[in-house]
Amino acid sequence: MLFLFRNTKIFQVVLLASFFLAIRLPVYLSGAPLLISELGWMLTGEQLSKGFMLYRDIWENISVLSGMVYWGLDVLFGRSQAAYHIAACAIGLFQVFYFNYLCNSRDFFPEATSIPGLVYAVLLNLSFDMFTLSPMLMATSFLLMAIGVIAKMIDRPEVSDEIFEAGIYIGIATLFYLPAAVFYIWAFLMMIFYTGATFRHHMIGLFGSGFPLLMVALIFFLNNAIESLNRSLFTTAIQIDGLEASELFPFLMYMLFSIGLGIAGFLKLFGYNRFTHYQTRIQQVMAFWFILSAFTVIFMDNLAPMNFLVFLPAVAYFVSWLFLSFRNQARAEGIFLAYFLFSAFVLYQDVFSFIPGLKTGNLEKKVAKAALLPGEIDGKKILVLGEDEGEYLNNFAATPYLNWSLSVYDFENLDSFESVIHIYNNFEKDPPEFVIDKEGIMPKLLERIPKLKERYRPTKWRNIYQRI
Repeated sequence: MLFLFRNTKIFQVVLLASFFLAIRLPVYLSGAPLLISELGWMLTGEQLSKGFMLYRDIWENISVLSGMVYWGLDVLFGRSQAAYHIAACAIGLFQVFYFNYLCNSRDFFPEATSIPGLVYAVLLNLSFDMFTLSPMLMATSFLLMAIGVIAKMIDRPEVSDEIFEAGIYIGIATLFYLPAAVFYIWAFLMMIFYTGATFRHHMIGLFGSGFPLLMVALIFFLNNAIESLNRSLFTTAIQIDGLEASELFPFLMYMLFSIGLGIAGFLKLFGYNRFTHYQTRIQQVMAFWFILSAFTVIFMDNLAPMNFLVFLPAVAYFVSWLFLSFRNQARAEGIFLAYFLFSAFVLYQDVFSFIPGLKTGNLEKKVAKAALLPGEIDGKKILVLGEDEGEYLNNFAATPYLNWSLSVYDFENLDSFESVIHIYNNFEKDPPEFVIDKEGIMPKLLERIPKLKERYRPTKWRNIYQRI
């Protein structure tokens, strides 16, 4: 298969697109399941389309620009999984083409080839959760463009004000996915080690990085929502959640082969002495990228492969070099074929389960399943007091309390006058038709807020309250 991608003609571009789509189409056409994370993003988009403000009126820890994208999709298409998949597919194709263009136009390798795009396409299809429009996917597009700017600066002895452009890209990526902020450190180190950047250039880069963030902070300040921004986004970002051991095996099934090939490609660099000085620096840039990407792991609440999308540029670079470095083309073809078939098998087995009893992933834990609710609670505005376990799948969210880990800030402090006022105002602004009390909070809440007690009564179903 590699021989088809040995050059960069238009035929190879068409092949890249066809290869990428051929992997995804069987999953899309089979009726892909809705992920829990997708449902959360859709709920956020729905609330934003009602005119509510993120963080102040919607307690969710999604980054600002991601929320805006989900708002736009909801306005245009409603709660449509197909819209998310089409948008993700378009962004994925852009990343494949751009990474391939970057490797060739910036001379990352001794020869021009479409193999980097091919490898990136495989990596971007390792798991089903990579098929959707995640904040990580959107952020990685701008991080790739930042790599392009830094590579251009390294290639030229003089330093221009293009560092402002790189800063802007990283700033925008951060507004899509907050942990992308670690790449500020990467850009700063690359400027110190590999360019003749002066203090002025560093200040320009810092301003470029901070400008998008300052604009967002100003908008929230003018809307009296700075405290909400801090509570919903920044305080949750620094919490390190424990990862379950049961997640480790599926993660290794998805990622171990790719990481192993990446390590082999990195080691292969030391046996080749025809790299230019610039190409040697690019190798170090990518190594630093991988190291800095590892710092995003501490912000993850699970080992879902989509959380590792920011690793892809570095891993794709080293895996690409592994295949390019083989003198024996038959060996390279064999290893790539084994890699592709293994990756495709793990993906399709996880989605379709065509071999009963064999689990290659944990997709069933990521899929949104409808909760067992009375038939009367369908298509209603509801509030779930506790972790969402599918109650919102066939219903609509009411009040800002989408994310329970943030909502406990109010509901576990009912002795606080401020929390009681918050809850009452939020019920007034967007009253739910039903409240599903999974934490046993409603009795105390109704005692603390007599006006709500007049409006909500227990139903014949346990722990479910209805608006009168």
